Amino acid sequence: MITVLIECKDQEHALAATLAALVPGAVEGLVADVVILDRGSGDGTARLAEAAGCRFLDDPDLQEVVHGARADWLLLLEPGARPLLGWIEHVGQHLAAGRQAARMRPSRQYGPSFMARWIRWAKTRRRISALEHGVVMPKSQAIANARPGNSLESLARGVAMSRLGCEIVPAAALLP
Repeated sequence: MITVLIECKDQEHALAATLAALVPGAVEGLVADVVILDRGSGDGTARLAEAAGCRFLDDPDLQEVVHGARADWLLLLEPGARPLLGWIEHVGQHLAAGRQAARMRPSRQYGPSFMARWIRWAKTRRRISALEHGVVMPKSQAIANARPGNSLESLARGVAMSRLGCEIVPAAALLP
């Protein structure tokens, strides 16, 4: 089983898309719980999380969140990212094998083109998020990487990962 962690701020619509994609995982028993780490949203993020049965934490300490995760494995996602069909089986097999951290493959059908990625980078001058393709990692590894005041992305940045056989629609695919 996994605990899903999603960090957001004023991303209600993107969060709704991600939560909808996680429903089959909850039905199959793979998703133990979903924790929304809110960083000061002023939209309906809290109401959405409550309606979906998620734990909603307003400006939480990342170390406490990781220690309090119900499952031994974590799935770190950006709001708007949507795992595609087959993700439940691939993640389940990965957990059973007890391997290292892993990420999903970006969907070729929904992913932005090279030019769109370059334009996005040119406008923002920010590096691509470490969570763009989702990250599955053991709770023990997340505990070792968690530092007070850090973001969810900091847990995944710089971690050696393998690739899962399933695909994900990156959150960036929702951007105009």
